[in-house]
Amino acid sequence: MANHKSALKRAKQSETKRLRNKAVKTRVKHMVKSVRQAAQKESQDSAAIQLNTAKSIIDKAAKKGVIHKKTAARKISRLSKMVNTSA
Repeated sequence: MANHKSALKRAKQSETKRLRNKAVKTRVKHMVKSVRQAAQKESQDSAAIQLNTAKSIIDKAAKKGVIHKKTAARKISRLSKMVNTSA
């Protein structure tokens, strides 16, 4: 464990950021899963609505630096392709 005051503070900040990043990543994973399920159930309207929500959440995660911007673009592209081809 850290001994210096600054190192203690840094450890505390790192833990807070880790938990926040974990929550954001989990939210992204859940949204991706719901879009995939909606696309497979052949409900085009709900899949499109879910896709828009997922795009927003993924973009916010990239903006916060939780995931890389190219990873976000790749996820959005693949989801969009899946929803569009399921029509």
